[in-house]
Amino acid sequence: MKVLLAIPLLAILILAGCSVTPATTTDDLILGSIANPARSDADRDRDARSHPEVILGLLNIEPGDTVADIFAGGGYYSQLIAGITGPEGNVILHNNTPYSKWVMKQLQEQYIDNPVPGIRVLLSEVDDLQLEPDSLDAALMVMSFHDLYYYNPERGWGETDVTLFLAQLQIALKPGARLVIVDHAAFPGTGKDSAQEVHRIDEEFARQVIEDIGLTYLTGSNVLRNPNDDKSKMVFDKTVRGKTDRFVMAFTK
Repeated sequence: MKVLLAIPLLAILILAGCSVTPATTTDDLILGSIANPARSDADRDRDARSHPEVILGLLNIEPGDTVADIFAGGGYYSQLIAGITGPEGNVILHNNTPYSKWVMKQLQEQYIDNPVPGIRVLLSEVDDLQLEPDSLDAALMVMSFHDLYYYNPERGWGETDVTLFLAQLQIALKPGARLVIVDHAAFPGTGKDSAQEVHRIDEEFARQVIEDIGLTYLTGSNVLRNPNDDKSKMVFDKTVRGKTDRFVMAFTK
């Protein structure tokens, strides 16, 4: 009687002398994007304090996906995301007018005058994001959620209808798509009160606001936590800048 052994397909191919090329995983794409030699030295320096490998992993994206980088600034994450979604994907590098004032020269030189395949620069305001319904596989907001509660008319920041803003994101996300939020943590129980003076926000408050518009909390990460952060200080204070206690949360539609 013959005994048949269950041999994995990969082992069979190796035994047969066949060449086997491992499939490219999302982790491979993330690491490859981070290692892209076209990235600036400033962005590479930021990697150590931002841990993009973790944030990008939470987005759960792949080649061909459409992703919105909301309040993207100079496009640090937009470029990294495009390294995963590829030229057949669509990365929306979004800023509103107040954000664009700080980065427009950089965006003009890097993305507008010299278009990057797969990246589209979008200037739109919080009350009209100009995102198509069910168009996004993921969205990302990094150190900007608190700005929804910031008010400074002299700098162009009017009062934001947060419910309207988040509803637009919720509608733009496809079923199963993810929203990932990274922001500076405020003292627990302070709600939105720290947004104005120190540019921070209470993590549990932010989570509740997002869940209230119909998104479901999936998971978080402690990779950007700093228990020694003095939460009474403005995030731009030189003693805490770049090393604040930051929360990371991922939601799904």
